[in-house]
Amino acid sequence: MNYLKDLKTVVTINSYTKNKSGVDKVGEVFDEWFEALGFKTTIYKRELIGNHRHYASPHKINSKKLLLLGHLDTVFPSGKFENYTEDDEWVYGAGVCDMKGGIIVALQALRELHTQGIEIENIDILLVSDEETGSDDSKFLSSKLATDYDYCFVYEAAGEDMEVVTGRKGVGTFHVDITGLAAHAGNNYIDGNDANLEASYKLQELVKLTNLEKGTTVNVGKIEGGIGANTISPHANLLFELRYKEVLERDRVLAKIDEIVKHSYVDGTSSVLRGGIQRDVMQTSQNSLTLIKNIETIINKELKYEERGGVSDANIISASGVTTLDGFGPFGDGDHTVHERANKESFISRIEMSKQLFRYFIKNKNFKRGVDE
Repeated sequence: MNYLKDLKTVVTINSYTKNKSGVDKVGEVFDEWFEALGFKTTIYKRELIGNHRHYASPHKINSKKLLLLGHLDTVFPSGKFENYTEDDEWVYGAGVCDMKGGIIVALQALRELHTQGIEIENIDILLVSDEETGSDDSKFLSSKLATDYDYCFVYEAAGEDMEVVTGRKGVGTFHVDITGLAAHAGNNYIDGNDANLEASYKLQELVKLTNLEKGTTVNVGKIEGGIGANTISPHANLLFELRYKEVLERDRVLAKIDEIVKHSYVDGTSSVLRGGIQRDVMQTSQNSLTLIKNIETIINKELKYEERGGVSDANIISASGVTTLDGFGPFGDGDHTVHERANKESFISRIEMSKQLFRYFIKNKNFKRGVDE
């Protein structure tokens, strides 16, 4: 398990999304490792966040192309959670499962093929630097590059039973800025237009858009407004999130949000909507289910799959029309906490599965069944 030493190297470098120097340092380490296998690095430089990195395989042929996707950033600022430890069963540290560990899985599988003398063809890697904050910058690059690929494997953590992921909810984040009119709450109560009261009506209407049967949730997570107890509130703000499993639900809720924002429940108030969809829904498709069946034939075992409420950059690639599966990394839990860990045995199984799939793809130029091996 020498690859765990490599995992320790990158985990002990703080790569909090806003720590540009740390994210770039992790990227430079991966540059060295991928370039040792013959990959050509293209760096997409950014001023305020870490640079995004694309590694092109050393051999190109006119055939199907596979993208391996990961992210370099983690969630803890410098000094908060930077240790790496391990015991007989687990490794612990920021990013061991989310998702430096996943990148190590892909890297090690490619290394082992390289060691066997297999030339890597039409398999590229994209590592972005801002996934943990919504991929607000990288999503444009990811969407653009996705058009060059037929398949994408995303190396976020596997499920508890080593499931891959076929579907993820879409997510949008919004602000409603409400303007009222201040007035003295004792002397001139009726002269004011209460922005806080307007916010309370809007909050209730927004939450009513939730449909648990369809997997749609609207959560108003933060409310701000007003000046003090003796003043009619001249301003208020609602911060809310939409998550959904279906495109039709997205469209329904977005239309209703516009109606709620435009309508004034309290005379004299007005409202403005900011924000939008960050990552569109990744819906389980027939193409992804067919790919799973093909993978099962290649690896000669069942491959379990699931849908998740959380989002990843798989949403972005899937929305670009690429057949996408997520969850190719190791199994772990406690991500985004100081208890994050990843299971050692899951590294072994995920590396072996990736190696089998890469070998098959290179030899057969596809993942279709029935192709002579």
